[in-house]
Amino acid sequence: MNIYRRCSGRARWSVLIMLSMMMVGSVVLFSADEGPYTPRDKAYYADEALVNFVRPGLAFSVVSHEIAADGTVKIRFKITDPKGLGLDRLGVTTPGTVSSSFVISRIPNGSKWHQTYTKRTKTSTWPDTAGKKSVQSSGDSGGKYETVAEGEYIYTFGTKLPATYEKDATHTVQIYGSRNLSEFELGTNYATTMYNFVPAGGAVAKVRDVISNASCNKCHTDLAAHGGSRRGIASCVQCHAPAYEGVDNTNPETGATMDMTEMTHKIHAGATLQSVQGGGRYWWVGHGNSVVDFSIVNLPSDARNCAFCHDGTASQGDAWLKNPTRAACGSCHDNVNFATGENHLNLPQPSDNLCANCHIPEGELEFDASIKGAHTIPQRSSMLTPVIAQITSVENAKPGEKITVNFTLKKPDGSVWDIKTLNGMGLILAGPTTDYVSPTSRGYVREDPRATATLSGDTYRYTFTNALPADASGTFTVGLDGRHVMVVLEGTLKQQSVQYNINNQVFNFSVDGSAVAPRRTIVSTAKCNGCHANLALHGNNRNQIGTCIMCHNPVETDAARRPAAQMPPESIDMALMIHRIHAGEEQARDYTVYGFGNTPHNYNKVVYVGGLNNCSTCHEGTSYMVPVKATADKRDPRGFLDPVKPATAACTGCHVSLDAASHALVNTSQLGESCGACHGSGKTYAVDKVHAN
Repeated sequence: MNIYRRCSGRARWSVLIMLSMMMVGSVVLFSADEGPYTPRDKAYYADEALVNFVRPGLAFSVVSHEIAADGTVKIRFKITDPKGLGLDRLGVTTPGTVSSSFVISRIPNGSKWHQTYTKRTKTSTWPDTAGKKSVQSSGDSGGKYETVAEGEYIYTFGTKLPATYEKDATHTVQIYGSRNLSEFELGTNYATTMYNFVPAGGAVAKVRDVISNASCNKCHTDLAAHGGSRRGIASCVQCHAPAYEGVDNTNPETGATMDMTEMTHKIHAGATLQSVQGGGRYWWVGHGNSVVDFSIVNLPSDARNCAFCHDGTASQGDAWLKNPTRAACGSCHDNVNFATGENHLNLPQPSDNLCANCHIPEGELEFDASIKGAHTIPQRSSMLTPVIAQITSVENAKPGEKITVNFTLKKPDGSVWDIKTLNGMGLILAGPTTDYVSPTSRGYVREDPRATATLSGDTYRYTFTNALPADASGTFTVGLDGRHVMVVLEGTLKQQSVQYNINNQVFNFSVDGSAVAPRRTIVSTAKCNGCHANLALHGNNRNQIGTCIMCHNPVETDAARRPAAQMPPESIDMALMIHRIHAGEEQARDYTVYGFGNTPHNYNKVVYVGGLNNCSTCHEGTSYMVPVKATADKRDPRGFLDPVKPATAACTGCHVSLDAASHALVNTSQLGESCGACHGSGKTYAVDKVHAN
C-alpha cells in the first residue's frame, strides 16, 4: 500500500487495477457475460478485471427522511453500483467521483401539480431581455453532506420548509447525478431516483403520472435532459409545473412557460403550431444563452395522434380524455383566445370547469368536437373502406421475358374493387434481392396496371411492358403500392375528401429455377412505426419498408426531379438517405433531396432524439454490424466518394466528416472493404462497442 499512497490520479488507479487483476481468479464481482450490463454499455466490452474493480454504473436510493420542527429536511440515502455495493461519492475509496443534486416538492391538497420548495432566480443576459428575472423550480443549494458509511450518506437541505407546510400532502425528493468514469474509458454513468412520502405518515395517495417513461422512450430511447443526469418523466414534471406563489416558471428571454403540459405539447407540435404557421416562432434561450428553436419540429407520429404518447400506460393515462384543460388544448391550438372566445366558436372560456361538457372523450362521429373525434387523422379514419391488396403469383418469370402478375384488390366484405376507381396504383419490378440494381439503369421499373389489367373471377392480371434483363438470375421482387380517395361525411359541413394508402405488398420469385431468397431484413416497418406510428410517404402511396427499398436502391438518385441548376443529383439509396436524414443536424453540407413536383426537401435541421449511436432502435438484430451483406456500389454524386461501397455508405451517413470518408477509402482495396477487420463483431473497434454508452 506504500506504492498506492505515493501515487495519485490515473497512476494510483492503475496500481489498484493491477492488484485486482491478480486477485480476479479468487474474487469475481462482475463479468461481462453475467453482470448487469447490456451491449449498449461500455462496461459490457471492458476487460473483466477492470469491470470487477471499477464496478461501473450508478444508483441512488433513499433510506429515510427527517423533517425538523424548524423545517430542516434531512435525507438518508445510498450511492451504489448496479449490484448494491456502496460507492464513495468523492471517488477516493472507489473509482469515479459522484455528483448528486436534490429537489424537494409537494403536491398541495388542492392541486395536481408539483410545487418545489427548492427554486432559483434566473437573470437574463440575452441582449434583448438583459436583466429580466424569472423565479424557477430548481435544485437545492447550500446543503451539507454527512458520511454514515461507505456509500451511505445524510444530506441536509439548504432550503427549509415553511412553518405552514402541508404535512398530509404528498412530498417528493428527487436525487439526480452522475459518476465520472472517463478515466477508465467507461464514460459517465447517470442516475435519477424519486422518493415520495407523506410527512404526517401513511400511504402516498396522490402522484403526478400522466405519461409513462415507456411512452416517451418510443422515440427518445432513454429520456434524459439537462446534461443527461435527469432521467425519466417523473423527474421532468417535478420542476416543469405551472406558476404558483412566488414562482413564475418561465423562460425570461422569451416569456415561454416551463409548465410541462404546455411546453411539451408546443415542442412536439412545433412546425404545426398556428402561431408558427402564421410567421411566429416557438423558442427558448437555455444554458449559456444557447438558442433552441422548436418551430422546426415535425413530430414523426403526427401531433394529432394524442394516443401515441397518451397510450394509457401511466396510472393517470386517461387524463387527456377525461380532463381537458385550456393549458393542454391551447398549447397546440395556440390561436385560441379563451378570454375572448376567438377561434373558439366565439365562446369565452374563463375556467376549465366546463371544458369536458363539450369535449367529451368520444362522440358518435369522427371529426366532431369530442377529443378523439377532433384529433382524427383523416388517413386513419374508420370511415374509410380499406383496399385489401394481395399478390398471388407471378408467371413467365424467365430472363428476357415479360412477367405477368396476378393480384387481388378486395373490400372487407370480400367484394372486388374496380381497379379503375383507384386514385393511384403501381406495380414495381426490381432485382435481384442481393441488391436491387435491375431491370433498368434506375434499378427498378414501376408501371400503372389500372388501364390494362384484366379481371378473371376475383383476380387481376397484368403483364409488364418492361422485360426482365436477359442476364437476370436469382430472386426478383414485384411490389404493389397505391392509394385511393374517398369522401367522408358526405352532405355535411364536415364533408372532406381523404387520400389514403393501399397496404403495400411484396412478392419474391425466382427467375432461374433457384430457390427463392427474400431480400435481407435490415430494418422493419414495425421498427419505423415505433416512432412514426403510421409511416406513409409519396402521397400515401408507400407504407412498407419492403416497397421503399425497391426504388431507394444503390443506383437511384433524385436526378429526375432535381433542377439542372442544382445538379449534381443526390443519392436516394435507402442506407445513405435514411442515415443522412436522421443525422440531419450533423450534416456539414447542405442535404436537400428533390421529390415529386421538383419540390426540395431539406433535412439539415432534423434532430433525431433516439441517439444516433443506438443503431438497434431502427435495425433488426445485428444487421448494423460489419461486414455487410450488400455487394453493390452506391451512386453518390454529391458525396465525398462516388461510387461508394455499401458499408462506407451506411456509416458515413452519420459519420459525415471528410476524415471518416478518407478513413474508409484508405481501408478499401480492389478486393473490397476491410471494415470487418477492425469494426467486425468482437474486434477492438466493433460497431456495437464504439456505439455503446
